[in-house]
Amino acid sequence: MILWLWLSWGFSIAAGQPDSELLARYLEEKLMADYSVMEQVVRRVPRQTRFLQRLETRPRMSEFTVKSTIISRYAFTTVSCTMVNSGSEAREGVFEMQIPAAAFISNFTMSIGNKTYYGEVTGKEKKQSSDDKARIKKPPSPLNGRENGYETFKASVFIPRKMQANFLLHYEELLQRRLGKYEYMVSIRPQQLVGRLRVEVNILENSGIISLEVPPLRNSKHKGNGKVEGDVSPPPSTVIGHTKTLAKVTFSPNVVEQTRIARNGILGDFIVRYDVNRELSVGDVQILNGYFVHYFAPTDLPPLPKNVVFVLDSSASMVGTKLRQTKEALFTILQDLRPEDHFNIIGFSNRIKVWQQDRMVPVTPNNIRDAKKYIHNMSPTGGTNINSALQTGAKLLNDYIAQNDIDARSVSLIIFLTDGRPTVGETQSSKILSNTKDAIRDKFCLFTIGIGNDVDYKLLERMALENCGMTRHFQEDEDAASHLKGFYDEIGTPLLSDIRVDYPEDNVEQVTQNFFPNYFNGSEIIIAGKLINRTSDSLHVEVTASNSKKYILLKTDVAIDLPSRNDIRAVPGLEDGKGDQNYIERAWSYLTIKELLNSRLKSDDNREKEYLMEKAKSMALTYNFVTPFTFLKMREAGLHSEPPQEELISPSTDGIGEKLQSLQGHKAPPGIRRQQDKQRIKISKTSADGDPHFVIDFPSSKFSVCFNIDGEPGDILRLVSDHKESGVTVNGQLIGAPAPPNGHKKHRTYFNTITILSNKPERSYLEITPTRIILDDGERLILSCNRSAVVRSSSLEVSISANSNITVTIRDTISFVILIHHYKKPAPYQRDHLGFYISNSKGLSSDSHGLLGQFLNHEVKLLQESLNTSHQQVGQNQTTVLKPNPTNTLKVKGRLVPVVWKQRRIYNGQQEVDCWFAKNNADKLIDGSYKDYLASHPFDTGTSSGMINSL
Repeated sequence: MILWLWLSWGFSIAAGQPDSELLARYLEEKLMADYSVMEQVVRRVPRQTRFLQRLETRPRMSEFTVKSTIISRYAFTTVSCTMVNSGSEAREGVFEMQIPAAAFISNFTMSIGNKTYYGEVTGKEKKQSSDDKARIKKPPSPLNGRENGYETFKASVFIPRKMQANFLLHYEELLQRRLGKYEYMVSIRPQQLVGRLRVEVNILENSGIISLEVPPLRNSKHKGNGKVEGDVSPPPSTVIGHTKTLAKVTFSPNVVEQTRIARNGILGDFIVRYDVNRELSVGDVQILNGYFVHYFAPTDLPPLPKNVVFVLDSSASMVGTKLRQTKEALFTILQDLRPEDHFNIIGFSNRIKVWQQDRMVPVTPNNIRDAKKYIHNMSPTGGTNINSALQTGAKLLNDYIAQNDIDARSVSLIIFLTDGRPTVGETQSSKILSNTKDAIRDKFCLFTIGIGNDVDYKLLERMALENCGMTRHFQEDEDAASHLKGFYDEIGTPLLSDIRVDYPEDNVEQVTQNFFPNYFNGSEIIIAGKLINRTSDSLHVEVTASNSKKYILLKTDVAIDLPSRNDIRAVPGLEDGKGDQNYIERAWSYLTIKELLNSRLKSDDNREKEYLMEKAKSMALTYNFVTPFTFLKMREAGLHSEPPQEELISPSTDGIGEKLQSLQGHKAPPGIRRQQDKQRIKISKTSADGDPHFVIDFPSSKFSVCFNIDGEPGDILRLVSDHKESGVTVNGQLIGAPAPPNGHKKHRTYFNTITILSNKPERSYLEITPTRIILDDGERLILSCNRSAVVRSSSLEVSISANSNITVTIRDTISFVILIHHYKKPAPYQRDHLGFYISNSKGLSSDSHGLLGQFLNHEVKLLQESLNTSHQQVGQNQTTVLKPNPTNTLKVKGRLVPVVWKQRRIYNGQQEVDCWFAKNNADKLIDGSYKDYLASHPFDTGTSSGMINSL
């Protein structure tokens, strides 16, 4: 028997599993029923189609099923196909499947009659044997067999008469987030009508699944775009069901429904898109069996300004549709530029034509209008001088960066588009690569786009890899305008720059790439690694990045769960699964091999390339992946033998339910971390906390004064007012709660919101609640209180200790600490609330005011009143002998205030303070009455009412 197997060049990681025995029996039982159903249905197919079917000589495909399980973005896919030869002689059966170019095949099994062949992943040698039954044919061009990010797997076999052949293909991929969605695609192109066709996609995301959608089938002309006109309803026979963390999507059209879609059996791509819940935090860290994977994709960040140079091919080969579609895309892209962006346009053929010489222009209506005119007038002519075009673009950006010192405040990039190879000037690829790298010098990123079949894809791919960019390739007959716009949308909104993710060096090893020049809106950063110390209770994670004028530090401790809690082999439906079930380890191996392949592609050193190849090959053999350095060698399993048990079995989500909740990384026990954080912060006793209870500390007098304010729910109290001098104002808003039983109060009040405003050197404000923080200094940033983080700009720093406290430092001379009070089981009279403490008041002026601010630069004298009402000043060394019984008096700005001795608990009840208590809403202690300290809104600085001056 002759057996041929073709594999496209450049496969990635894959793994799968044979269908379960239950499913296999079901298929066997249904096989004959499928045949009879198909014969009945064919009678309803149009006459021309029936005639073609009678002339059909190839084997008939009776079953084509795809089953995929996606666990935390990592997808296991199994494709099963059955072909039946009902003729009187042997016929050739061809199994063909398009799979994502980023995927890695892990196994392939065929059963023909009573013989079984299984694929064995083998390392490629320099010279392969010519008598192998399974041969790898490497295409002459890197684009051969590759269709815009997809590659074709093809197996051909002769099926004896009256017998059937079964094909089973497994592959894996790590889904990439683009434009805010993960997209899983299955190619359904059996090239004939199928008796039983079914696609099943199971998704498990413990973060929570959102935005689940199944668009219409996508044909090749729209492939890779991600957006299709009329992208509304799912294909016919699609069933979608999901809970918060689980989703199941099935597509099972009968023959009639298949005929309505495509009579030739080329239905198109079945697509599932979704996203997960996320917030601005350290991200989603998952740990299992000694490996971890870290997904980082923050939201609610203001976009960074960008400086972009469009370098567009206008050579003669761009004539017609390609140049027209390029212009259409650029018109739309220019309209999407933001007012804070800068840009320029370079057209190149054998000559280099710069729209605005030696400068980057701001985005204004007039500049956008003129740029569109320039693009409209571009005409195709001459050759292709890629080297000079890139040198000119790099010089534009380098000069702009040097003259304006904007490195830390914006993101610079070049978007380069061509349809051909270098024909003018420097034409040697290695020289162009070297010159481009020397010109860019790691200061910005280069993104490349190739159109058509004549483009030097390897050159564009390597240029992008070496200069922190990405590349895309579009076929000439595709809708290039929408492709270009879609690619720009992926990189058009940079949110962070210089992102670095760190873990303790003594806890982890073999960590994948952990530094990223940019993070773009809608994308995702993924890091994976191995744990050294598996007995540790937690893994510390820190993420540092820049956002415009702010520096951000996010940190947390992720609990390392016991292996039994995350072992998916204990999940119902997988008890019989053998081998390694660790999807996190496979995600780590996937990323590691990808990085080795990219590093080898970028390297110019032969010894280094050899080392990287051997390392990638060794890992691919360990994990059974088909890569450019490994291939599938088909071996016969013997007569009447069952296919060998697979080492890797695709996990199923059947019956998973709550048993996989612990797959998502948990935070370390909050109590331990909160105690550690409180030991690090230094704050004074001067505060407003609780119901609310105010404490003023007078260090030089060695005593404290305290008072209560019985406000109303909704009242906004001025705590610190120094807007005219230091520019700082602090307001606190009250919420209400019922009074405790048998209490003397009609209700309780707590601070639910603290607003801190500063207008020097520039305007900014913070709005703090027990759950989140809004920072706005012209760019809005939202932070969660349950994640540790640090955000720093030139004059402001916000440090969050998760679920514990927030420290706000202004110009290094003013510091406030806000304590977060959470109740696990609150009583009816308790509410989650905030406590406000002043840590450093050196930067506040002597004219500062407010319920707390008025005492920061004034001393208070304590007097003891005898029975004959004569006043006697109490010395500092006498305060310790004063008793609660005598009536005492404070002298404040010439006013006499009766006080009594009390004790107060502060710092979340962890410390007692002895203080002199002023009754009646601090009557005579504060300037005026407490109602004079009511603000009209949270952002009221008091400058318009003249309240402070009147006091």
